[in-house]
Amino acid sequence: MATNVLVLGPQGSGKGTQAKRISAAYGVPHVSTGDMFRAAIADGTELGRQVQPILASGELVPDELTVALIRERLSQPDAEEGFVLDGFPRNLVQAEELDVMLEEIGRPLDCVLFFDLDDETATRRLLGRAADENRPDDAPEVIARRLAIYHEQTEPVVERYREAGVLFALRAGGSVDDVFAEIESALVA
Repeated sequence: MATNVLVLGPQGSGKGTQAKRISAAYGVPHVSTGDMFRAAIADGTELGRQVQPILASGELVPDELTVALIRERLSQPDAEEGFVLDGFPRNLVQAEELDVMLEEIGRPLDCVLFFDLDDETATRRLLGRAADENRPDDAPEVIARRLAIYHEQTEPVVERYREAGVLFALRAGGSVDDVFAEIESALVA
């Protein structure tokens, strides 16, 4: 069973929902950079003050802030047996940083789950989430910017892990249960 799992895909593809299910089913923490950044903003921390305008504009948080946050989180005791990493890496530099960091701590990725979803479906889902959760980072212009950044910066990360032979592509347009069934098959492969 894979224990060090990375989820990749466009915003709105269900990564967070499924990462939470993996976490609960396999007893490993869901490590979400987005959740950690939003918590820092809500708590009014220095990190929150730094990242709030960046996230509100749809841009990516600088690599050095994100790498430091992930390194700190993965050093905590509950992540010793594995993790589900969500929201990082978002670009090739971060992917290289992640691989170096995981090698340093002796915990390479076992599996990369790619949530394959078209932009139209992702946008529809994100607009629904904005209405349900009142998330300012899900405004139409921000969604368009985030998807453009995803295609430009994160798709090469998907290809990097595909070439490394650790990527499992999922049909993310299916139901939550159908996607989770695909995930379970990938994790035991």
